[in-house]
Amino acid sequence: MTSFGAVAEWRLLPLRRATLWVPQWLAKKPVFNSPLEAAMAFPHLQQPSFLLASLKADSINKPFAQQCQDLVKVIEDFPAKELHTIFPWLVESIFGSLDGVLIGWNLRCLQGRVNPVEYGIVMEFLDPGGPMMKLVYKLQAEDYKFDFPVSYLPGPVKASIQECILPDSPLYHNKVQFTPTGGLGLNLALNPFEYYIFFFALSLITQKPLPVSLHVRTSDCAYFILVDRYLSWFLPTEGSVPPLSSSPGGTSPSPPPRTPAMPFASYGLHHTSLLKRHISHQTSVNADPASHEIWRSETLLQVFVEMWLHHYSLEMYQKMQSPHAKESFTPTEEHVLVVRLLLKHLHAFANSLKPEQASPSAHSHATSPLEEFKRAAVPRFVQQKLYLFLQHCFGHWPLDASFRAVLEMWLSYLQPWRYAPDKQAPGSDSQPRCVSEKWAPFVQENLLMYTKLFVGFLNRALRTDLVSPKHALMVFRVAKVFAQPNLAEMIQKGEQLFLEPELVISHRQHRLFTAPTFTGSFLSPWPPAVTDASFKVKNHVYSLEGQDCKYTPMFGPEARTLVLRLAQLITQAKHTAKSISDQCAESPAGHSFLSWLGFSSMDTNGSYPANDLDEMGQDSVRKTDEYLEKALEYLRQIFRLSEAQLRQFTLALGTTQDENGKKQLPDCIVGEDGLILTPLGRYQIINGLRRFEIEYQGDPELQPIRSYEIASLVRTLFRLSSAINRRFAGQMAALCSRDDFLGSFCRYHLTEPGLASRHLLSPVVRRQVAGYTRGPRLSLRFLGSYRTLVSLLLAFLVASLFCVGPLPCTLLLTLGYVLYASAMTLLTERGKLHQP
Repeated sequence: MTSFGAVAEWRLLPLRRATLWVPQWLAKKPVFNSPLEAAMAFPHLQQPSFLLASLKADSINKPFAQQCQDLVKVIEDFPAKELHTIFPWLVESIFGSLDGVLIGWNLRCLQGRVNPVEYGIVMEFLDPGGPMMKLVYKLQAEDYKFDFPVSYLPGPVKASIQECILPDSPLYHNKVQFTPTGGLGLNLALNPFEYYIFFFALSLITQKPLPVSLHVRTSDCAYFILVDRYLSWFLPTEGSVPPLSSSPGGTSPSPPPRTPAMPFASYGLHHTSLLKRHISHQTSVNADPASHEIWRSETLLQVFVEMWLHHYSLEMYQKMQSPHAKESFTPTEEHVLVVRLLLKHLHAFANSLKPEQASPSAHSHATSPLEEFKRAAVPRFVQQKLYLFLQHCFGHWPLDASFRAVLEMWLSYLQPWRYAPDKQAPGSDSQPRCVSEKWAPFVQENLLMYTKLFVGFLNRALRTDLVSPKHALMVFRVAKVFAQPNLAEMIQKGEQLFLEPELVISHRQHRLFTAPTFTGSFLSPWPPAVTDASFKVKNHVYSLEGQDCKYTPMFGPEARTLVLRLAQLITQAKHTAKSISDQCAESPAGHSFLSWLGFSSMDTNGSYPANDLDEMGQDSVRKTDEYLEKALEYLRQIFRLSEAQLRQFTLALGTTQDENGKKQLPDCIVGEDGLILTPLGRYQIINGLRRFEIEYQGDPELQPIRSYEIASLVRTLFRLSSAINRRFAGQMAALCSRDDFLGSFCRYHLTEPGLASRHLLSPVVRRQVAGYTRGPRLSLRFLGSYRTLVSLLLAFLVASLFCVGPLPCTLLLTLGYVLYASAMTLLTERGKLHQP
């Protein structure tokens, strides 16, 4: 048996070109150009290790196209006995190592438009009907097994096997190999098809995430397209899975029933009843000859679901609700996009049943294994693991635009009617198509997917910047999907069935809601059909959340409060987007440069934070307004909000803002020491929806140095002015106390302007500074700004053009300023005389 340890050892050995010993009777024959050519010429004379060494050497020395051509010849010419030794190395060479060190052929970055030649070779080699799959079937016919380390399986599965508890999924039954030392060094004994699909699926997870600087479109990559081809091949919507008769060997390989290498009971575990149930099911795995028809389809789906979704168990999910919990697995955006592709294929696969096959009465009639598999695929293999996966993403994904991938995956699962063969043509925006009543069972049996995740999305939306077009689009997409005619009614009906009290009737008194068991093949007998819709909905909720769950109805008062808050924020975001647009339109092109020089007004109290509206312009504002307007209308339809409620938000917003949209205050309440922000007010400040008008209340001389000032010069001028004020304080006070023109002139320059009009907003500060007054003083800080220095420099340059020297220019400037200051003094005194 080939072990994974041997694979790792092959990878670490130095690669040397092997030499071929030529017998004497062949001494006059042509000499071969490479060891691989010699091996292919005499395959019956070669040792397996020699073939592996030859392929390793050629993988370094030959171009990629030639390597693939040689591999195709090797697969066709060599028997399975020699091929099984190169199979683990070849799989690792293609998909990379499980530890992520080797990237293999790097299928996640290979694109047809960038590398068309390599892309075409790879897609042909790895096609479901290509040479690699022929190698798999060739080895499958001989019943070879390959070791796969349990340590690289998803967390819940690895923990279960290491505790000697057989996982629920039939994928692992009869495959676990225990070592005499216990839980360390466990392996799965996989057949070639399983081994290949395990590596293919895990390469999406184990390989390092793509660098941010590398802009790769996932849907154009070889890996994504191969997933699509495998799903279309093994989960066909028309016809059946292509047979294996075309594979080398002429037989149709199928995995026979296997027994575990060591019985679980021999470890003396405490889970006796559970283990007995598992052992009793192990002998039935693939025991039905009819299952051989679709064993590849079943294996492919189970591997994809286990490797991509089964990273969270119900117990792990409940622990992750703690804010201090550490994430055990973090999916990437690429991972989510591939899962969405899987869900879309599964809906199309399940909906390809003919109407007579999909009806409940079809269960009692003889149906083919493929038809039964279509009916069981989503509820039996996908639903629970997908729900936990989505719950984790909704709770832990960053609050940025990348959440769009998770959102679209969720919405794709919620709309199986989009992938039905008899789907109607999409309706216009004004009249969306109605959801048929035949989908009511799906909605009821996936109630939490609709209701609890919708509430989770509301909580996310309330913490995002809805002024951003990308976030506004996500709110619009969710609202549009849930506003489809008849969908909200079906969800509400499902909630009523769940909240319906248990009737005290004899046949319902002893029923227990238990999680569905997934042991055995899907062809094992189904539980008796439950016709009670209320019981089916409750069983669904309790199986996913546990019997002690606290359910928050989507149409209950708590969720309605969240919807009203979201509607209020949508209204505020629309006004904010318009305000930012108006502000950007009024700003001149050279505003920032002139502000740096000091020739335009400085807003030292701040303004709206940066937003992607600033980068995208008026078209972005139009899109944001359109998305939010439609989202508000869809929310009104779903939750039957009145026009008066929505109008109230607009009127309340209009009373607190001026024409520029910048004077609206954050939401707050009045406390003993002043205004106290509410949670809504904190959200408004963080996202720039509202702000306080902050004004500096301290000594102007001690303000922080601005970006338009020279720091060293400001500090020097402050020390100089402070020395003058201390030295001549008495003289300046005497001058300012005079009632003639000289006193007015000195008061204009030496008294702090606007001191009497300052208002202190905080009651605490008012008590602290109530008795503090300032005397006349000189301020030279204006000489430290770039505006003043550049103005003086321009004045001297202009004077030099008229042959005026620096000294005469200085005198002229001084005289001009004295005249200007005298005029301002007279105007100031006259204004004071007319004040009441």
